[in-house]
Parts: sequence; C-alpha cells; structure tokens
Amino acid sequence: NMNFLSGIWWSLPLVLVWATPLVTSSWWYMGAVGSSRVMCDNVPGLVSRQRQLCRRHPEAMLSIGRGVAAWTAECQHQFRRHRWDCNALERGQRLLGRVLLRSSRESAFVHAISSAGVVFAITRACSQGELKSCSCDPKKKGSAKDSKGHFDWGGCSDNIDYGVKFARAFVDAKERKGKDARALMNLHNNRAGRKAVKRFLKQECKCHGVSGSCTLRTCWLAMADFRKTGDYLWKKYNGAIQVVMNQDGTGFTVANKRFKKPTKNDLVYFESSPDYCIRDRDVGSLGTAGRVCNQTSRGMDSCEVMCCGRGYDTSRVSRMTKCECKFHWCCAVRCQDCLEVVDIHTCKAPKSAGWISRT
Repeated sequence: NMNFLSGIWWSLPLVLVWATPLVTSSWWYMGAVGSSRVMCDNVPGLVSRQRQLCRRHPEAMLSIGRGVAAWTAECQHQFRRHRWDCNALERGQRLLGRVLLRSSRESAFVHAISSAGVVFAITRACSQGELKSCSCDPKKKGSAKDSKGHFDWGGCSDNIDYGVKFARAFVDAKERKGKDARALMNLHNNRAGRKAVKRFLKQECKCHGVSGSCTLRTCWLAMADFRKTGDYLWKKYNGAIQVVMNQDGTGFTVANKRFKKPTKNDLVYFESSPDYCIRDRDVGSLGTAGRVCNQTSRGMDSCEVMCCGRGYDTSRVSRMTKCECKFHWCCAVRCQDCLEVVDIHTCKAPKSAGWISRT
C-alpha cells in the first residue's frame, strides 16, 4: 500500500543518509506514474551508483522495501529484551541514524542485518518472477550427486548469487565513496550480513516413484526463514570483535591482542556502546523509562538491568488469555477465554526525564 511505500526510503539507513526527510505518499504516487528516472532522481540520500541501479531496476526498489520490513522486524525481535531495542522513530527523530553515526556493535549489527535483508528480498523476488533482470538459479540444471545418491535439479532454486551481487552493488555503493575507518567497518559488516543469508541455503528434495519411494529425486536450493539469519547474526553481535585501524589505513587489527583476528563472518566495531539508560539524541538513545521489565529474570530484561538501578513501578492489569485448551479428534484445539490478572513492571524515569544533548 502507499503508506508502506512511503516508509521504504527513510528505513534504509545504509542507503539513505540518516537525517533525510520523510517521503510522502503523494511523492511516491508521482514516482509510480512517472518515469523511473524521475522517481530515482528524487529519492534523497542516494549516491550516483545507487541512482543508476534504481533507474535500471526500479522494480527492485519495491523488493528492497520488503527487505526493510523484514530486517527491521528481525532487529526489533533480537533486541526486544535489551535497553536499546532497535526502535528507529520517536516523535519524528531519526534515532537509528544517530546509532549508525557511532561505530558501535549496535551499528555493526544493523549494517549486517539490513544488508542481509536486501539479499533475502532480492533473491526471493527473483524466484517469484518479480524482477526482469533475474530468475531461478540458472546453474542448477541437469543431474548431480549427494550423499544419498543421484538426483535431478528441478523446481526453482533460489538465485542467491544474484541477490548477493545486487546487494553488494547497491548497499556498498555509499561506503565505497569513503576510505575512512567507519566505511571499512561498514563494508566488512555488510559482507558478513550477506554471507549469513547464503550460509543457510539448504537443499530440498521431492521423491518420485512407487508409493513415494526415492528411486528418483528432484532437488532445488532454498533460503531458510530469515529468523535463522537473525539468530546467527545475533550470536555474532554478542561475539563482535573490537578493532583499530592498521598503520597503513587499509584495514584493521584487533584492539585487544588476546582476542582472535576477525574472520569475514564476524562483526567488528570501533567504539564502545553507550549504556542507553537515558534519552540522549547524540547517541540515538530513547532511554528505558517506561519499558516493561521482568522482575524474575536475571538477564538483560531484568528490572535491575533494564531500569539501570532507578527502580520500577508495578501496575495490576486484567487481560484475556486462552486457557483449558483441549485437543479434539481430528484435528482441532479448542480453548476457553479466561480473565487473568497480572502485574506489569515498568522502569521509572530518571529525575530529569527530558532529552540530553551535548550540542
């Protein structure tokens, strides 16, 4: 729908410079009925290489929009129990952009997951015949052999190589204009995100023969659910490696010599993260005032950690839940609606609850 389209552009932090104004629905309508050149030339924040790709593949921009929705939801899922919860907007402020201005591990994760989202969306669009420039993987033809024996390539194998190639050209274009430390860091994390999607490409097969016997098999390659990529990159976030630029400025080395050198699959960062306890525009922090915390947890979502030692308020609320669920043959589960009274714990605000800004 048009509201979805209007939100595509500001949500692409690595494509649009973080402070670009919202694109209105009327602008998108103009772009939809006009030429791809008019549309692409009016998207703020694109570098010249990205505009060229936009004009050449205007239909791919809609696929990228779906990728934005996928990676944003995944980022928020992975950080749902943390002080920074990947929430990009609050009162119109582009807080996600502020996070990306730092070279922290949160920035590393966002670059990786957003790059992965573009790969996933473009690859899926190829398989579904939505793009003129690609289709199913053309290399998966004829016969092959695996541990179970011979099989024929059939169906539609996901064209992951095209998805990776397009994402590398489009997403990395902005970083390739710069040669500074942050650009090198972003390029590394972008690549780690692309590799993560490819890591979970799996072979699926269908058996042909009498009574479903596998005398003949037809197989194809398919991407796994995007959650697998998100879970993998979340582990990489927790094990992200702090680095420093090397002396000739062409790459980086580990900041602490006790840690291993980062591989192409690892996430890297330069700056330590802020604590995200209080509202701070400069670091893109909403603070944790009002966030729900878990009184019985000992993890990051515990009231002690989430509320940064400020304490929490407790309110008793009633809510409807499904209860007394029974399985009925065959094949339904029927439940009753029950009223449940629960305590909700929310973090107290600091004494000064306004925005902090160092400028």
